[in-house]
Amino acid sequence: MNTSILIISAATISLVSCGFKQVNTGFRGIQTEFGKVVGEPLPEGLHFYNPITSAIAEFEVREQKLEHTTPAFTRDTQNVNITFAMTYYPDPTKVNEIYRQFGWDWDKKMVMPATLGSIKDVVGKYIADDLVGKREEAKIAVFKQLVESLRTRDIVVTRIDFTNLDFDDGYEKAVEAKVIAVQKASESKNKTVEVEEQAKQKVIAAEAEAKSMRIRSQALQANKGLVDYEAVQKWDGKLPQYMMGSSVPFVNLK
Repeated sequence: MNTSILIISAATISLVSCGFKQVNTGFRGIQTEFGKVVGEPLPEGLHFYNPITSAIAEFEVREQKLEHTTPAFTRDTQNVNITFAMTYYPDPTKVNEIYRQFGWDWDKKMVMPATLGSIKDVVGKYIADDLVGKREEAKIAVFKQLVESLRTRDIVVTRIDFTNLDFDDGYEKAVEAKVIAVQKASESKNKTVEVEEQAKQKVIAAEAEAKSMRIRSQALQANKGLVDYEAVQKWDGKLPQYMMGSSVPFVNLK
């Protein structure tokens, strides 16, 4: 009887002194002993540990999204506020190391500074006009730089987008005025081309008429009867109602 009690008591003490932790989907477990990280990241599932000396905490490894607006300067010192959205996640096999170095606010210590730095660095290589037209190119350059810089910190960057570029009002008004000026210049150029084309057509028509007149003149000189022939071709068969003198106006029918 005493032996049974002792066994039950020992089992009860063991159960009471044994802790367990459920690591959920999308997380990894970080186990510590006396506050020091030990072992490898724990996978999803149920894990037992000694609650007196150890603890297990969950570290999220699902993809996360960072949305923010940051000011930056272009190469020609134009100020632009860039609104961006970036997605990333920590390497699930490296969360112990990330936690050991940066703690729970690792993203604020690593991801945010690296992202802002890359954006400012890339934007500073473009003049304002080019940045507007080469927005996609600049975004790709930021993405490549971020992938390289955060890879060394065990962070995987999956995407970044520039959702808005907001320049100072003065610059935007200048751009608008420039666009209007370009449009007017284009319209004036098109009008000039139209006038020049009309002038060319008139010259061509005049040259054609002059050539026609030369040919007709040469033909008339070569054949005097051609005048009478053309007159007959145009005559409607009616004689004039009034005739002056005794001559019959028209052609010599001999």
